[in-house]
Amino acid sequence: MPIRHLLPAFLVICFGLAGRAQHVLPEAERARVVDEMLKERLDSLLPVLMDRTGIDMWVLISREYNEDPVLKTFLPATWLNARRRTMLLFYREATSGRMDKLAVARYNIGESIVSAWDKEAQPDQWQRLVDLIAERDPKRIGLNFSRDHNIADGLDKTDYEALMSYLPEAYRKRVVSAEELAVGWIETRTEREMVLMSHLVEITHNIIREAFSSRVITPGVTTTTDVEWWMRQKVTDLGLETWFHPTVDVQRSAEALQGHLYSFSNRPEDMVILPGDLLHCDFGISYLRLNTDCQQLAYVLRPGEDRAPDFLVDALKQGNRVQDFLTANMQEGRTGNQILAGALGAARQDGLRPAIYTHPLGTYGHSAGTTIGMWDAQEGVMRDDGEKYPLHPGTAYAIELNTTVYLPQWKRDIRVMLEEAGYYGPEGFRYVNGRQTALLLIP
Repeated sequence: MPIRHLLPAFLVICFGLAGRAQHVLPEAERARVVDEMLKERLDSLLPVLMDRTGIDMWVLISREYNEDPVLKTFLPATWLNARRRTMLLFYREATSGRMDKLAVARYNIGESIVSAWDKEAQPDQWQRLVDLIAERDPKRIGLNFSRDHNIADGLDKTDYEALMSYLPEAYRKRVVSAEELAVGWIETRTEREMVLMSHLVEITHNIIREAFSSRVITPGVTTTTDVEWWMRQKVTDLGLETWFHPTVDVQRSAEALQGHLYSFSNRPEDMVILPGDLLHCDFGISYLRLNTDCQQLAYVLRPGEDRAPDFLVDALKQGNRVQDFLTANMQEGRTGNQILAGALGAARQDGLRPAIYTHPLGTYGHSAGTTIGMWDAQEGVMRDDGEKYPLHPGTAYAIELNTTVYLPQWKRDIRVMLEEAGYYGPEGFRYVNGRQTALLLIP
């Protein structure tokens, strides 16, 4: 569907942002958009991915409340869970280009996945699945099991064993891991999804700006925990969801903070926010089956100040330089570890003290795809998603990283921690909705 058909929905969001109300779509409109995007993905994206990965048949099986995380993305908006045992079969016929989208169920699954089981004619659901497989005689049958890509490892042991017990020996030999296909499906963003994602990031940025303002923070009174729960409540009030609990933390001079350096595993809670503090948040929202993930910084002005100290402004610029080194190294075909090594090497050569832990973003917050470091694995990720899985165009990432900066004025190191949504497309990298290049100021 042309992007112009989404404009009324977008105007609702944009008008809300301009008016500070930040309205989002009602549930019925959300369902319409979700189902339209799913149909586009099934019709246009899935055949391309099956051709790219050489899997002509993909079988997904889940039971209610124990859903494969990939299968969940094929359910229509009105299906909040699988029903009983849900079986999906996708078949790509190489010669004709035919694409079968079938459900071994008594009813269609949405508009695109058609029921292919008459229980009265064949009471055994497993046997019907095997009959459909045999009728198409696929060369490679992809199942969702994977050692390294957790999201692509959703087929449970019971269903795997049941399928293997029904499949004839000739077809058991054709079973392969569908991890590349599953990851491709999860990581790839369509043009329409990226239009939506830009607005989601804009909403995320606006919530952060409001949270880091005098509307929410009274220095000397408000605590970091207060701000966290304000953000959580704001999301709920807007009719949205968070995929993780927001965090807010403080960095300040060594004397004021008694030498504490921000630690990923030891973050102090419920600290009273004071003038002169450097605030940091980690925050993301879920909406229309997409997710955001953002970290930004704010400075609490001291009496008489109208801007942040130059040493903090310069520290933020160092964080932006690390971002630039990372995104310059994001090139099609490179693995996550190759991108990580190139970016870290260039940043260190420039005199920076970086750490990079960038992850795919979109269908899930910590999504599947090319993993570019982890905060506790700066030598590289010793798994397929870091070692072998390459960067593909049409994918989105949380550009997440930090650089350590020594501040003589504070007699201590601080970490400049940043995270912004980015998109790697056919024309290279771009930020989805800009990035922070100036500290937010709290009077």
